[in-house]
Amino acid sequence: MKVLVIGGCGFIGSHVVDKCVQEGLSVRVMDTRPELYRPPLPDVDYVFQDLSDHHRLADALSGVDAVVHLASTTVPSTSNLDPAADISGNLIPTVRLLEAMRASGTRKLVFFSSGGTVYGIPSQDPVPEDHPLNPISSYGIVKAAIEQYLRMEQQLHGLEFVALRPANIYGPRQAQVGLLGVIGTYLRKVAEDEPIEIWGDGSVVRDFVHVEDVASLCHRALSSNTTGSFNAGSGEGTSISQIVEIIGQTTGHPLQPVYKPGRNFDVPRVVLDIARARTAFGWQPVVSLQRGIRETWDWVRQHRALMDQQV
Repeated sequence: MKVLVIGGCGFIGSHVVDKCVQEGLSVRVMDTRPELYRPPLPDVDYVFQDLSDHHRLADALSGVDAVVHLASTTVPSTSNLDPAADISGNLIPTVRLLEAMRASGTRKLVFFSSGGTVYGIPSQDPVPEDHPLNPISSYGIVKAAIEQYLRMEQQLHGLEFVALRPANIYGPRQAQVGLLGVIGTYLRKVAEDEPIEIWGDGSVVRDFVHVEDVASLCHRALSSNTTGSFNAGSGEGTSISQIVEIIGQTTGHPLQPVYKPGRNFDVPRVVLDIARARTAFGWQPVVSLQRGIRETWDWVRQHRALMDQQV
């Protein structure tokens, strides 16, 4: 199988690429720039272009059996600032991608949706896939809309799709700057002896899942004929205050957070029900939160040491 991984130079995408290569798949990556933290892999074909450049999609899809779509121009905390840009940067290019896949004959797609935003404020705990979709951010609305287009493409044109709805993904190679990834952000701040900030009182609960577990699920989805939407999480909830405590224990640096006002787009609690993915793909997350944070801390320190050597 030859797989095109759109966004394959990003944090999650790079781990998906690793898993696909490890399992013997042929991989082509489409992204706007190379990976930040390591050189190009020798057995991977890299194409550097934007997903919105739909005129060049045919070349990227040539000879491809399946597509993994991870690209996004927004995150939940920025999407509401300009919903029109969210639509033009993510929804429209994905619809164009479906058209290009139809023209090329590529009929399999794994799309990375969002388990943290498409449900809105959940009325069930844990949250199953059949929970109503009531997102309160443009990011979640666009992800949900894309899933609907995937279902339309399946019904009308035979697309085999899996929409993964990940929880809060963390792990090595997560960008140490920017707005995503509370665990990676906190670990970087500890490494640089900077104060950490908590939006609200620390009681917000999230489902944290290691990136390698998500990459494993993605590979299983590629290798299966099963279609539909599937949660991808740990199935367990951890508060931000608990994360701070684990990080303090792991790093040996007890933390004194700076508390800031809560944000209106932060859903109070989201824990995903992952029974459907377990049953459909025989998948089970295996990396514990303590182990995952320890491995991520080791990577943060190694990366910081390399940066210090280059200065």
